[in-house]
Amino acid sequence: MEMLQHLNTVAVVGLSPKPDRDSYRVARYLQQQGISIIPIRPGPKEILGVKAYPSLDDVHLEVDIVNVFRHSDKVLAHAHEALRLKPKAFWMQLNIENLEAAELLTTAGIDVVMNRCIKIEYERLFNQSVKK
Repeated sequence: MEMLQHLNTVAVVGLSPKPDRDSYRVARYLQQQGISIIPIRPGPKEILGVKAYPSLDDVHLEVDIVNVFRHSDKVLAHAHEALRLKPKAFWMQLNIENLEAAELLTTAGIDVVMNRCIKIEYERLFNQSVKK
């Protein structure tokens, strides 16, 4: 996965402030690898020590990948938001798929990954064990 080789910034949609949630663990792992995260979740002012934004529409930073931890039926709205950011990729985590969102994004030239964990793929690519 070439998109992971030059990864600098990931906007994590649905990032939970709870350490026992997958979204938190994945985002923390990415931080530990030196990747900047942008938490996207209404409510918290910050998550994992980083300013949180209510939606992708509130982000005015360069984003390499939008990583989504939302139910499949909620993804299309985030795909529309992502079009403005023009990330290199839009990544739907394990058990998350939305073909309409995928078509919208690929038509706009944005790579789409569905039903895969960015942490697992990053570890596989770089043959690393999990840092705890």
